Amino acid sequence: MTSPDLPAELKAALNARLEGLSRNDAASRASVISQTYRDGGGSGTIKTETDALAYALARMPATYAAVVASLNALTEMRPDFAPKSLLDVGAGPGTASWAAAEVFPSLRDFTLLDANDALRTLALDLTRKSGRLRGLTYELGQARVFVAHADSADLVVASYMIGEIGDAERAALADAMWDRTNDTLLVIEPGTPAGYARIISLRARLIAAGAHVAAPCPHDGACPLVAPDWCHFSQRLQRSRAHKQIKGADAPFEDERFAYVVLTRAPMTARPSRVLAQPDVGKVEISAKLCTPDGVAIARVPRRAKADYARARRWRWGDAV
Repeated sequence: MTSPDLPAELKAALNARLEGLSRNDAASRASVISQTYRDGGGSGTIKTETDALAYALARMPATYAAVVASLNALTEMRPDFAPKSLLDVGAGPGTASWAAAEVFPSLRDFTLLDANDALRTLALDLTRKSGRLRGLTYELGQARVFVAHADSADLVVASYMIGEIGDAERAALADAMWDRTNDTLLVIEPGTPAGYARIISLRARLIAAGAHVAAPCPHDGACPLVAPDWCHFSQRLQRSRAHKQIKGADAPFEDERFAYVVLTRAPMTARPSRVLAQPDVGKVEISAKLCTPDGVAIARVPRRAKADYARARRWRWGDAV
């Protein structure tokens, strides 16, 4: 499994950009940008080099961790998947492309798209000395218009971006991304009820168009969860000193909550159940909430079943079991 922490090459590129940067100014800008996103806005407040760098320092580690966790789930289901081309829709500072490059050594062709020029400029600067990403193509423009005319790719990723557009535009973009997907599409959103709702809507639309779920769901049927419950996962990542300063945080780690779906062209054969919450380890038994091919179930593993109990003690939220 690929580590959720930023790769050394990317850390070095970010650290090089930190020289001469006012941490207080960057923290202030990051706070404004984060509040805009929480209020339902997009990247329109990111206008300058400082804005883009502040955003990257504040959000890139967590976004990277969520993308890696989702791609790790994909590789667990499809260990032989070796994409050669990537289309990164709403690429921002290039986070998903860095993650995909780490997970898939087979990738050779990287095409990125975003409408924000400041984020594009930062992404190109961060990849300038990269052995893998230096020759990427980064197009500037609106997602649906570009995707409709882009070359198809083995792996298409839309990370934390479909929430920035309206329902009609989102449906059209989903169709366009699927049309450009040779093999696999990954869509990731914040792990909120609203983010989950967007994922489920896109999932249903593309299954109707012939897609099949590789992860996290163990089936292609309707989601069995009932509101106020929702499907989401959590990835822990370590915070660097700069990350803590920009976020105004003291804790050495951060837990990123996210929702995702991986859709493929080919039907999946056997799909294991998925752990939907951190299991409850008790003195008598371990209980775990699972999404199974037949719906949601509570697995109870008694302590007296020593081998099963020992195996269940290793279960973690998000695991395929």
